[in-house]
Amino acid sequence: MLAIKILFAIIILVCVIFYIMYLGDFALVLLIIMIALPIIMFISTLITKNMISVNFAVSQDTAVKNQDFPVRIKINNRSILPVGKAEAHIEYYNVFNNQINSFELYMPIQARNSQSVTFQLQSKYCGIINIRCAYIYIFDPLRLFKFKVGKNICTDIAILPECREISGTVRFSDRVNEESEKFSEYKPGDDPSEVFDLRGYIPGDKLNRIHWKLSSKKDEFIVKDYSLPVDIPSVIFLNLKCYDDSKYTLPVFDTLVESFISVSQFLIDNERSHTVVFFNGKAGCFMEYTIDSPEALSKVTRTLIFSVNDNLFCDPPEAYLLDNTDVEFSSFTFVTSQPDNDIIGKIDDSVNAELKNVIIVVKSPREAEALNASYPETEIYPVLLGRITASIKEIEL
Repeated sequence: MLAIKILFAIIILVCVIFYIMYLGDFALVLLIIMIALPIIMFISTLITKNMISVNFAVSQDTAVKNQDFPVRIKINNRSILPVGKAEAHIEYYNVFNNQINSFELYMPIQARNSQSVTFQLQSKYCGIINIRCAYIYIFDPLRLFKFKVGKNICTDIAILPECREISGTVRFSDRVNEESEKFSEYKPGDDPSEVFDLRGYIPGDKLNRIHWKLSSKKDEFIVKDYSLPVDIPSVIFLNLKCYDDSKYTLPVFDTLVESFISVSQFLIDNERSHTVVFFNGKAGCFMEYTIDSPEALSKVTRTLIFSVNDNLFCDPPEAYLLDNTDVEFSSFTFVTSQPDNDIIGKIDDSVNAELKNVIIVVKSPREAEALNASYPETEIYPVLLGRITASIKEIEL
């Protein structure tokens, strides 16, 4: 562009010399045209710049990691003048590590028209991708001048984690809540308000459980199994605080969230309703969500990603445990990236749960081997970065 300006200045200088050396109307007209041309280019491009608007048009605000997702820039030109060349500078980064990537887009802009330019992005880790159009340069036809439009237009895309397959065992607790209105679908109990199943008589069955009307039709004794009230929650607690501010921040956060989601999905696959707990950075408090279907988990996953502050701040887990000292759990699973012996000790001593598990995300086998503290009531599961399936084995929930 500088070369074009220098060339045009030389041309004007030649026209001035031509006008001085050769008298006549042609030399004068040529000089006037060459001087007026850049002025006209400047004014017309400035007018066009003020009549162009830019915004992102994103059909979905979520995407899955390691998969391409489209992003569309919509440009509206209300001017009667087209732009032969426009240059867009696009920046994008995961807000949890601020490592900025950028690229350029080149396009023409039609007159009195609205047009879209689509490009594809992909993220290796879950989180929130901030996409910013830093500016769009538009040029006059002679490439003498450029103006910025669409400065600092932004949009956010939530990159959802993938669910990993894990192995383990789901144990249905013997703890019951006699006042619960929820009943087990797998085990009979003693609550006569709900019939769990009908079966043939077995010696030793109580006579008051015989279904006399049905027995008379079947010519055999039919016994009612009553239902088992259940309302003792199985809880998965996610400690979102990321203690590692380095190149490992994103891998640790990604493995942390995927471990949490994978355990929840494992419980759903085994038809076990449960509660998930995490600190909602936007609300500024711990939130509890009941998960009883894949749809509920998908909705909570989206809420989780959008709730995290870019500094990954969250209140210490002790704040939640202190508020729930009297709550009884069938199982309590704590997912964290910090091997904090104090909080693990509190879980082991204070959490009233039949089963207690602590899943700790570690960066290397050496860190995993260092987790040698023994807790009488709590099982420790180190999870290497990205190796969730191989790390969580034989967990009991």
